[in-house]
Amino acid sequence: MHMADALLNPAVGGVMCAVSAGAIGYSVAKMKGDKQAEKKLPLMAVAGAFVFAAQMINFTIPGTGSSGHIGGGILLSGLLGGPAALLTLSVVLMIQCLFFADGGLLALGCNIFNMGVIPCLFIYPLLFKAIFGKKTGMGRLMAASALSVVVGLQLGAFGVVLETTASGITELPFGTFVLLMQPIHLAIGLVEGIVTGGILTFVWKSRPELLDSVQESAAGVPVKKTVAILAVAALLVAGGLSLAASGLPDGLEWAMEKTAGTAELEAEGPVMDAAADIQEQTALMADYAAPVDSEAASTSIAGVVGSVMTFVLAGIVGTVIVVVKKKRVKA
Repeated sequence: MHMADALLNPAVGGVMCAVSAGAIGYSVAKMKGDKQAEKKLPLMAVAGAFVFAAQMINFTIPGTGSSGHIGGGILLSGLLGGPAALLTLSVVLMIQCLFFADGGLLALGCNIFNMGVIPCLFIYPLLFKAIFGKKTGMGRLMAASALSVVVGLQLGAFGVVLETTASGITELPFGTFVLLMQPIHLAIGLVEGIVTGGILTFVWKSRPELLDSVQESAAGVPVKKTVAILAVAALLVAGGLSLAASGLPDGLEWAMEKTAGTAELEAEGPVMDAAADIQEQTALMADYAAPVDSEAASTSIAGVVGSVMTFVLAGIVGTVIVVVKKKRVKA
């Protein structure tokens, strides 16, 4: 559901960048007050890498001619809490945008809001924790995961429709576009909900204290084993399973083709041209293609490089926040 710049006008893109920047600032402030912040650093890094890798795997939606991939907002929130999850997912989306040209630069604020702010700062605290909360159990965890992912993705898909409508994209009329976007993302959300529930259930069974909702009563959070498992999984997914990704258009592209007859609208104007020029300079592996002859090796290399970059940058972001927090406490 990565929006391209052609789906927006500069005003809407600019406003959404400001809104997402405000949400990121709020998340930084909340993480500074999180007593578990330092213990979450390894999970931030490795979970971010895993979500980057997992987003490379588009799964086919049977009978539609479309595909989808996980967003990761509820998965990250379940492990890290909403604010830390938003920061981690923002790193993923920034790397995808700048280094791989996945999603427009002007649209980055929209993508962070639709895929990150909605699930991490709204759906997770209001829905996921209300269902799972203190009355833990595998059934509740699966229900919380599935319902939260579906609702979050429905709101994110509707956000895309509202943003294109507000931008005056006449090729995507509201009525037709929304009637295509919502059902296809419902199907995608059901798959992601099951995957998210399965991963969080595995963590809950092996290390229940790692889940954000039960960390308050945990004296310590041993993360080495889980971090190692997620790290290996990220490398396997990025370097191997990504090769099995569906070649069908994702939900947004599918809905655009059905509505406008094409998934690639033209972005016009000096602001759009400037954003495209910046991406052209920064996207060293555009479309997840490394400069090697083998297509399979190219995809694997791009996946591993992106996962490692996410691991490093998410770790740096978390570490800086914790260091600043400690300095303020000492002062």
